[in-house]
Amino acid sequence: MAIFFHTIGVNPNIEHKSALKRWINACVLDENKLVGEINVIFCTDDHLLEINRTHLNHDYYTDIITFDYTEKNKISGDLFISFERVIENAINFNVDTKNELYRVIIHGVMHLCGYKDKSRKESRFMRIKEQEALLKRVKFML
Repeated sequence: MAIFFHTIGVNPNIEHKSALKRWINACVLDENKLVGEINVIFCTDDHLLEINRTHLNHDYYTDIITFDYTEKNKISGDLFISFERVIENAINFNVDTKNELYRVIIHGVMHLCGYKDKSRKESRFMRIKEQEALLKRVKFML
């Protein structure tokens, strides 16, 4: 299992990184997949906007962009997460920032596991997968 955390211009102060890695790994195993290398990169809104413009030709802010390098059953990828957007989402949805951060991380992991969210049906199913994973995190004291 190779899960790494990086920061670009922000300090999300991630606590319990070992437990967080075990939780991510358990969620991946529940999907009958293995963890290859996952990089979770916390960055600013502006940095993620530039990635969105450069790589996806989108000109808007988002909370996460997932680059998927999965091969067969071994998931790998880069999860670029705007920490500023996570904070704003938490305020807008009236949830704890830490909970929103975990939701966004596992959202990216579910993309690596093959789930999509382009259609309404796909998006609903993705939310179910996120909720299942979030309920599981209690075991890891997150």
